[in-house]
Formats: sequence, structure tokens, C-alpha cells
Amino acid sequence: MKESRRIKRIIRHHKRGENNSASLNMVSLMDIFTILVFFLLVTSSDSEVLPTPKAVNLPESSAEKFPKETLVIMVNDRDIRINDKRIAPVAQVMANKKTTIPALQQALTDYRKGAPSRNIKVNRQAVTIMGDKDIPYKLLKKIMLTCASSKFTNISLAVIQKSAEGS
Repeated sequence: MKESRRIKRIIRHHKRGENNSASLNMVSLMDIFTILVFFLLVTSSDSEVLPTPKAVNLPESSAEKFPKETLVIMVNDRDIRINDKRIAPVAQVMANKKTTIPALQQALTDYRKGAPSRNIKVNRQAVTIMGDKDIPYKLLKKIMLTCASSKFTNISLAVIQKSAEGS
């Protein structure tokens, strides 16, 4: 049987491709991996980890949600602090008969008027209270009332997440 010109051309075409080996363009593959690594680094650093000073022992909780970035008020048995700046001593606050804390109210007002230290969007109506687990409820109530009167309406309490074994 005689082969047609078309069949001969197809056979020649396939024989030409047998000598060449397939190759991958590694440059574009490396570009994709580089972009992927940068994306993962940027997105993994978005979550906030609250600083836990040694002077504050946080209570435990089984909360599942992660905290959002807010202003942090740290309270221990000696003083009340915002961003490591001492606002008022606890003994003076407890001795005062007022339901709010004037020094804390002034600091919160100053914070609302000022710009955040980093170039990220921070909720100006949210505050996180990082209080020692042994502080009296009366002190916590005064701090919360002061926050509410300073128009910080979204108040969160910082806690340590319980381990799965202990629940």
C-alpha cells in the first residue's frame, strides 16, 4: 500500500519532535514561588498577639475568636497602664469615691484625638482590658465605666486560652 503525501508529512513531523526533550521554564516557576512566599509572610503577620507582661496574670477562657487590634489597658495590683505608660495607681483609684477614673478618662480622650503609632487601621471605639485575674471587680467596673464614658463602646477582656486537655 502506497502512503500519501499527507501521511509522509505527518511521519516526518513526528520524527522531528523525537530528538528534542521537553523542558520546563524554571524562571517563571521561581517567580510564582517567590510571590507565594511573600504573600504567606505578609498574611501570617496580620494576627495580633497581645503583649503579656509578667506583672499581669490573665484568667483562662475557652474563647475561640482571636482579638482585633485595639487600645490595650493593662491593670495589675499596683497601677493602670496604657501602652506601658503609667496612668494611675490602683490604691488611689480604689480610695476615690467617683465611679470613673479622671486620669484614665483624660488618657482615653487624648488617644481618640491623636493618630495611631502605626500605619494600620485601628478601631477608635474599641478597647481591650488586660487585667490581672486577682484585681477586684470594683476596680474593673470603674475602668469599664470610664471607657464607656469616653465613648469606647466596644470593651473586650483579655484572657489566656485554655488548653484542649483541661476543658
